[in-house]
Amino acid sequence: MRDTYQSGVIAEASKDALFLTFNQSHEPDATEVVRKELAGMPALLARFRERYPDAGLHLVVGIGSAYWDRLSPEERPALLRGFPALENGERVAPSTPVDLLFIIRADQHDAVFELGQEIIESLSDAAELVEEVHGFRYQDMRDLTGFVDGTENPQGDDRLEVALVGDEDPEFAGGSYLHLQRYEHDLTAWQRLSVKQQEDAYGRTKVDNIEYPGDQKSPHAHTRRTSLKRPDGSSMEILRHSMPYGDSQRKGLVFISTCRTPEHFGLMLKSMVEGDEDGRADRILEFTRAVTGASFFLPSNAWLVQLGD
Repeated sequence: MRDTYQSGVIAEASKDALFLTFNQSHEPDATEVVRKELAGMPALLARFRERYPDAGLHLVVGIGSAYWDRLSPEERPALLRGFPALENGERVAPSTPVDLLFIIRADQHDAVFELGQEIIESLSDAAELVEEVHGFRYQDMRDLTGFVDGTENPQGDDRLEVALVGDEDPEFAGGSYLHLQRYEHDLTAWQRLSVKQQEDAYGRTKVDNIEYPGDQKSPHAHTRRTSLKRPDGSSMEILRHSMPYGDSQRKGLVFISTCRTPEHFGLMLKSMVEGDEDGRADRILEFTRAVTGASFFLPSNAWLVQLGD
């Protein structure tokens, strides 16, 4: 099933996105309705791509870690676990599990909007909408803090190697482990810092996005806390699909990590929140706070379709 992976798992960044989370309702036939609707998602995406052929439309369907056994009690991805909640003073990573996740991405807002409305309507009798967040491209792929986001993402075929489960779990080959966090930024406090202080917090320059040499990075720098190595010296990579969001009341980042294993994200999060052996944690978390945290598995399209059988 690896060849039928959901295209949105490895697709390049889009200009527009919608992040939808749901919890199944308590209606007697809700589980069967959800199975039927999930099985139809690949066909639904194909139909909308015909309607919007130039939009670069992608859809990601995720099943929550706690909900999985209710939807598919006979088989489970080998490494699917709950979100690894952490707390260290003002640095927090809460666990706020939900049942279903849909990420719609495209270069046209109308395509994203219409597909989102279709999904919400299709689940209206079986699931309750928990959160709806609109993400957008900010300048040249920057976070609202002004720094380029996703610089360390793998490129080309490496994206598939990093993001997709392979022969290690053949029943779920082509799937991916996804972790979702919504961060709210304190941009007022962030903008009180000088540009040099901001750059030191990230460990790279702001305007031209050049990473500091290793010996010039603070142990609290975001790039030091998230650049982890295995004992053999190879990098622990994830594929990020994060996007900023904002309105007059709140501004932040929807952080999305996809990977063939949840281990990499878990270790990165621990390094950010709890820090190194001396407790030196991520400086960025003094200016942004995670308010949600959930883990999902993104099965292949072939696996989704068989839910309708």
